[in-house]
Amino acid sequence: MKKFLLLLSVIVCLAFSKFDEDSVKTIHVFVALCDNDNQGIVPVPSKLGNGQDPKNNLYWGALYGVKTHFKNSKDWTLVKTVKSDNPKILERLLFKHKKSNTYLLADAYDGKYIKQTTIDFLEATSGRNEFSISYSDKTLSFGGKSGLLAYVGHDGLMEFNVDGNFTQLNTTKRDAIILACISKQYFKPYLEKTKANPLVWTTGLMAPEAYTLKSAIDGWIMDESDSQIAERAAQAYHKYQKCGIKGARRLLVSGY
Repeated sequence: MKKFLLLLSVIVCLAFSKFDEDSVKTIHVFVALCDNDNQGIVPVPSKLGNGQDPKNNLYWGALYGVKTHFKNSKDWTLVKTVKSDNPKILERLLFKHKKSNTYLLADAYDGKYIKQTTIDFLEATSGRNEFSISYSDKTLSFGGKSGLLAYVGHDGLMEFNVDGNFTQLNTTKRDAIILACISKQYFKPYLEKTKANPLVWTTGLMAPEAYTLKSAIDGWIMDESDSQIAERAAQAYHKYQKCGIKGARRLLVSGY
């Protein structure tokens, strides 16, 4: 009887261990740092628009940049600064969600490499460029192995086309958030190739600040529907931009 109970205990522990491993969610966020000199944007104050300075950049270190907003969030903890072998990535941060087994990797790309940022994001949405990071006895998979991929920054596709391997690699479901101006129009031809699900993207001009990203991610973690997640994004955008909820709903949409 004791042997049976011991065996049962081992089986239960292994089962819970496997469940814990399977329940890990990963998110990979690609941020093209705002860059007055190297991007086709309406110039912002020079301190915010230096694409080689993550610390003060509008999309990273400023109040509503990805790094600062997630560090200040009551829902996330910055657990690790990760060294990247890619010299185009100026800072790489790993966050953990406090109430779920969800990890978010955020990459700050040098703003002059916005084209490469776009390619890397799109290839990841096809399932490519997978890599792993070790943290607290876990091996976390990002790149094309992430469940959710996000792009934050200027929509460079308004000025250039990109070449890359965008054909869908496998049938694993991947969701995508693209916070950039008119991203539905410009990213659609590429996502039709990668087969990623456009969870939230935009129909017009917008400020790609991190409160919209965080609100959409909140819904994704809770397995809400695409329309519920888009509504979260719209509510957050209206709250901070005071643009009117109807306008925010027209701007932030899901699906094709």
